[in-house]
Amino acid sequence: MPRILGLSGSLRKASFNAGLLRAARDLAPEGAVIEIGDIHQVPLYNADEEAAHGLPAPVQKLQSQLDAADGLLLVTPEYNNGVPGVFKNAIDWMSRGSGLKMFAGKPVMLIGASPGGFGTILSQNGWLPILRTLKTELWEGRMLVSRAGQLFDDQGNLTDDKNREALRDLVAGFAGSL
Repeated sequence: MPRILGLSGSLRKASFNAGLLRAARDLAPEGAVIEIGDIHQVPLYNADEEAAHGLPAPVQKLQSQLDAADGLLLVTPEYNNGVPGVFKNAIDWMSRGSGLKMFAGKPVMLIGASPGGFGTILSQNGWLPILRTLKTELWEGRMLVSRAGQLFDDQGNLTDDKNREALRDLVAGFAGSL
């Protein structure tokens, strides 16, 4: 049974990207599990704090989830045409200590939703050098959800059938490749 760690790069309660991640979890094929990780409590990276206290408990938990996962699903917003700082910070923390080895060779799928007309193409492209540096295996399928305000409800749930079906197929393909 493939196990996938899913992370949303948004902290907003009714985030389109957190909703896209929940939909991916709910639409995963039978036998595949998407475990949703939480980046909300990850502090800003500070090497002095790491040296004095080691890895914070929220980072240790994420590393444990990553280590147990067969694949990683990154659901990225796009802020100012790039990678969200809070999301990059969480990945930076996760790569510390033994974490870097956990990323190496890990299959990764990128998806994202945006109220704009281009989805999260620039953010997803911004992740590429980071994922290469971490030595992950980028999976070829991606999803760019544009005009998200028309496709999600007020709680951030994906309600659009066409996008739900595309997401179901994409997640099944990713899970099947693991």
